[in-house]
Amino acid sequence: MPEQPPAGAVTPVCRWSFIIPAYNEAALIENTLISIEAATRELGIECEVIVVDDASTDDTARIAQRRGARVLSVHHRQIAATRNAGAREARGEWLVFVDADTTVTSGLLQSVQAALERGAVGGGCQLRFDGRVPRYARALLVVALPLYRALGLASGCFLFCTRGAFAAAGGFDETAFAAEEVFLSRALRRLGPFVLLADVVVTSGRKLRSHSAREIFRTLWGVAVSGVSAVRRRDHLDLWYGERRKDPG
Repeated sequence: MPEQPPAGAVTPVCRWSFIIPAYNEAALIENTLISIEAATRELGIECEVIVVDDASTDDTARIAQRRGARVLSVHHRQIAATRNAGAREARGEWLVFVDADTTVTSGLLQSVQAALERGAVGGGCQLRFDGRVPRYARALLVVALPLYRALGLASGCFLFCTRGAFAAAGGFDETAFAAEEVFLSRALRRLGPFVLLADVVVTSGRKLRSHSAREIFRTLWGVAVSGVSAVRRRDHLDLWYGERRKDPG
């Protein structure tokens, strides 16, 4: 865990901080930013949008700046550390972590606001993948998505919490190279109500389309066999840390 809470005791200057970790996301990040702009404008939400550009070699940072986001450049190549860097930069009362390939709606943000105002410390929502998803992946998701929900875990593509709860939980576990949302979900649940909303975000299914069934099941099997130790190192986590592959569509 970081030695200091990633989102320390600062005076919030707005209610919402959207934190978007990004590595070579030029193809998709603009859609994510447009969705946040549209949803917050519809609701009259005052917010900040922080894109944490983690050593991208494409136009990710330029696109984010053009859309009005504040860009923080880091060189971690480690998702938990990248998310925490954004949280330290944030000045909002509520922290919303959104993946750079994920779009949100005004209805979802209304539900987030209602949950936090009722006393939730954080939560997540349901998700669906865009475009065509291979048959093997559809079968896998039938099991995986309900399991996540049954265990009370937010998905990595969308997680929200209060600044205070994030600090009390110690932020994202920087010893984890994957499944960081699992560890934070569990930590937040120990602090208070952690809600999984019925609302849906749409996230990219590109990994399921650009990686073979063998590659994905080999990665998942390695995690299943080795347990937590499997995500404590980058080895064999190319699904997340390998070079971006072209989405076959």
